[in-house]
Amino acid sequence: MSDKTNPETPQDNTPPSLPLAINLQYAKDLSFEVPRGATTFTALQSAPMVGVNVDVQASRIEKDQSIYEVTLLIRAEATEAPTGSSEEPGPVVFIAELAYAAIITLDNPPQELIEPILLVEVPRLIFPFARAIISDVTRDGGFPPVAIQPIDFAAMWQAKQEQNFPEPEGEA
Repeated sequence: MSDKTNPETPQDNTPPSLPLAINLQYAKDLSFEVPRGATTFTALQSAPMVGVNVDVQASRIEKDQSIYEVTLLIRAEATEAPTGSSEEPGPVVFIAELAYAAIITLDNPPQELIEPILLVEVPRLIFPFARAIISDVTRDGGFPPVAIQPIDFAAMWQAKQEQNFPEPEGEA
């Protein structure tokens, strides 16, 4: 009877790891504002409408090193719901803005993977921390916490790629 496994070859079924290390995460900038102050709390008749915008930026820190800063930018703005037959939203209730960053080191990834790692994988890894900060700051500001839904950073990156390189018009 022969053993079909080679003892010299490890039977490791774990997926390959990403060639990155997150060195540090931090709140680069955080702002919470209630523009109308106390008037907001006395005039608010119903739950505000909250809009959330998310963007990702990445930059190399040192020219000759593979150390990058990836920043997740989140802006949550709440307005009073439209009243009556008006379609226009009411006054701004609060604005929360967060720039949450990570300092990462890449370990010789293939050139074509650098951008997806920086603009898809790193934001995916740090997003839960940024989401918690937005939730906490809105709750601590006297409002129900803003619970940002998960974000498809791959789709966001692909949409940016299509904006930068639009399909040529006409027939091929």
